[in-house]
Amino acid sequence: MSADNSRPLEGIKVCDLTRILAGPYATMKLGDMGADIIKVERPGAGDDTRVWGPPFMNGESCYHLAINRSKRSLTLNLKTGGAILERLIKQCDVIIENFRPGTLERLGFPWSRIQEINPKIIYCSISGYGHEKTTRYDASYDVIVQGESGVQSITGFPDGPPTRLGVSLADLMAGQHAVEGILLALLKRQRTDQGERVDIALLDGMLSLLTYQAQMYLSCGQVPSRLGNAHPSIVPYQAFEAKDGFINVGVGNESLWQKFCKAIRREELLEDERFENNAKRVAHREDLISLLVDHFRDESRQHWIDLLKGVGVPVGPIQNVDQTLESARSGERGMITQVTHRDAGPFDMVGNPVKLASVGFKQEFAAPPPLGAHTEEILAELGYESQEIRDFQANKII
Repeated sequence: MSADNSRPLEGIKVCDLTRILAGPYATMKLGDMGADIIKVERPGAGDDTRVWGPPFMNGESCYHLAINRSKRSLTLNLKTGGAILERLIKQCDVIIENFRPGTLERLGFPWSRIQEINPKIIYCSISGYGHEKTTRYDASYDVIVQGESGVQSITGFPDGPPTRLGVSLADLMAGQHAVEGILLALLKRQRTDQGERVDIALLDGMLSLLTYQAQMYLSCGQVPSRLGNAHPSIVPYQAFEAKDGFINVGVGNESLWQKFCKAIRREELLEDERFENNAKRVAHREDLISLLVDHFRDESRQHWIDLLKGVGVPVGPIQNVDQTLESARSGERGMITQVTHRDAGPFDMVGNPVKLASVGFKQEFAAPPPLGAHTEEILAELGYESQEIRDFQANKII
């Protein structure tokens, strides 16, 4: 029996009305796994991120390139091209959008009509606050939700201001949750033969990430605070400065604590009652860390990494992005992949982190599409004749 090397979402067609980050990240992941992503963009302008920069690579926005591979681009004026959108919805398995709630309804496509057009379609919407709240019409960006979710209040050092994460985590998690919701809805459709509505809110996703920080407050009334690189419930579990840079150390249980103290030749800490278990180490955090900080500064990063790895204590360097990417380029996980763009030429991208043995680690992906590159092709697939397509162009519908 021969192996099936097809990608799991081959045969699934997606009408992608998203732009910027959350939605395009979701549809890229679906496209990487074989779905046919039809990215619907404004004629003459396209996705907002097509002009976000610098930096640009041969005139193409690096931001846009990062999240729009594995797709085809169709330009369509949604205000005048409703008939085309209706035909597209009829032929798709999924429609996904991240407009402000109410936008698609004003364009004549509420959920009720989408259901009438295609009862089996999965409709996924991504917004800041969801479609059920009084704040559903409020505009929102990732940075706003990072602040509102509480995540920003626990990021940074105690004597510094609340700090935005270095990546747009609220957007990216919303995209990930959209993928999860769509896959669940497709799985359910196999059993029921019915469509589904998936409602994803950026704020919901960030709240879900609070996990143990949220539980500290909900169960014990303890309000989490900023601890810099430290952990609220485990000590030592943080960054230390070595002679030539920073490392992270994770001492997550008592066995590791024993190994840690012996490896760094601070066995006297094992006899100190203040540090005899994790709960006490958390209570006496400042005392313990003050004893370790100067000790780690005496030797190089590699010295500590070799020493601690040698006894099985989790440790690793804090790397710059370029160091991480160069390491991934030479790694075995296929996390740096090359695509060739029609205008920008060949370039490297971060690959897909979901690895399926049947598909293989080193997958090949289609490059992000130039604006409208597949418009005529997609319209022909929808059944439009050449003259109709020329008329659409003349009337600036596409």
